[in-house]
Amino acid sequence: MLLELLDLIIGIAFGFFHKGQEDYRGLLKNSAIIGIAASIVFTLVSMFLLPATVSTIAGLFGVFSIIVMIIIYVLIFIAGAFIGDKFETLLKK
Repeated sequence: MLLELLDLIIGIAFGFFHKGQEDYRGLLKNSAIIGIAASIVFTLVSMFLLPATVSTIAGLFGVFSIIVMIIIYVLIFIAGAFIGDKFETLLKK
């Protein structure tokens, strides 16, 4: 839960500091690229911090579960980026 929250906070910061408001296509593309890199890092960190949980999940479902974890982290990051962009829009007005 802590890594997911950290991923969301980093996504919000990315969306807040991303230049250009209302550029949703660019924001989606950039946040997806950075989200993929961050999600791989968070997945590797979770493998070392919670090896029993991740190995149990990976043992049950194999590589598919790791890919699902990466996709979940990417979606959380993208949602955070859009929340940060909306927050930036509200503060600028």
